[in-house]
Amino acid sequence: MPLCDIPGSLSSYWLVSFDKDGDELKDPTAGTHTFLSARILSEIRDHRPTDIFLSSHGWKGDLPGAKAQYDRWFGAMLARQDDLRAMGTDFRPLWIGLHWPSLPFGEETFGTTSFSAEHPSQEEILEKYIEFFDNGSHDIRQLLGTIFREHQENAGAVQMPEHVARAYRELSQLIGYESGGLDAPPDSDGVDFDPVAAFEVSEELGDDFAESAVLSGLLSPLRQLSFWTMKKRARRLGENAMHAFCRALQGECPAARIHLIGHSFGCIVVSSILGGPGGTARLARPVESVVLIQGAVSLWAFADFIDVVAKPGYFNSMLRGPAVRGPIVITRSKHDGAVGTLYPLAVGITLQVAFDGQQLPIFGGIGTWGMQGVREAEDIVMLPASEPYAFRSGGIYNLESTEYVGGHSAIDGPEVAHAIWEAVRTGAGK
Repeated sequence: MPLCDIPGSLSSYWLVSFDKDGDELKDPTAGTHTFLSARILSEIRDHRPTDIFLSSHGWKGDLPGAKAQYDRWFGAMLARQDDLRAMGTDFRPLWIGLHWPSLPFGEETFGTTSFSAEHPSQEEILEKYIEFFDNGSHDIRQLLGTIFREHQENAGAVQMPEHVARAYRELSQLIGYESGGLDAPPDSDGVDFDPVAAFEVSEELGDDFAESAVLSGLLSPLRQLSFWTMKKRARRLGENAMHAFCRALQGECPAARIHLIGHSFGCIVVSSILGGPGGTARLARPVESVVLIQGAVSLWAFADFIDVVAKPGYFNSMLRGPAVRGPIVITRSKHDGAVGTLYPLAVGITLQVAFDGQQLPIFGGIGTWGMQGVREAEDIVMLPASEPYAFRSGGIYNLESTEYVGGHSAIDGPEVAHAIWEAVRTGAGK
């Protein structure tokens, strides 16, 4: 299973999996190498790819979901025959998809089923959240039990009982929830956790915002804690294991061009690969292109200067390194409710979610607002799949993609694939 066929093509991709701590899982198919990443490094010594595509899914990606996403994304790219031919006859790609557990009640092993029914029971959801937040503390079970019991007994609550709010606050402390300024790392660039405010805002947004009623009512603040946990996992994976793996790829195949593609919280993974530990380390050399698709990362994370804190964004050093030789392309869409609505709610507990190009918010994701506070960032429109872009190396492009991106994960259309190929060709000097 780690080597997966790309639908509609004769190509395949490697699916490298990590646990919630950012450690690579052992792969029984890797032979003497134990880990799939080591097997990949060994095999590229013989196959010598010209281009390496390294991609990361985002939030709410369990293992089957990650595979389905990569099937669609890579399949959409390889369906672009004109773009493939433009890469030249010597083009030898290597496709790699990363999986990291980013769904609290996701299925993390192939061939088994998490739930006995299509709609999980409250008990099943509780057990999965206990596992999800587990940090070795027995108190997590007790605190979540308090929250879930009250939700079952008081499903229509219009106010949060104080003992539930207290349980939430203790839970946030146990899992290490942090908040800081807009210049802070992506897992701590939001406001302090306030379960009462989170509950009240979710109630104001209404039932349509509840995810199939799984996180409705008194359970709604779990969304913010889950959201923060995903950002923390994404940064840890990118800055550590994947930064090291990308350096190793560059060392084993120094002539290969590397292209990074991230979706949702995968944009944090990708940016953290480039920034390395603490956001201050560098790869052996810049990568050739970066595409950040509907990113769930702050619009200020890459800024040269953020007025309210008088500092640059956490990922600004990635731009100024520079860590990217070719273009950086960011897609944004008004149809993306996950980034447009959920992101500001989970990070800032704010209802400031309208797309208004004249008034930039304090809290918002690049999948809605693009990369802001960066002097060379250009706002352009996503083009039809038959039209060329005027990308240039070193350019940064906020691609208004509403016409072609109809939702947070509706990103496998030919127009998105074509934009990625245009960034790849520019970075490769084609």
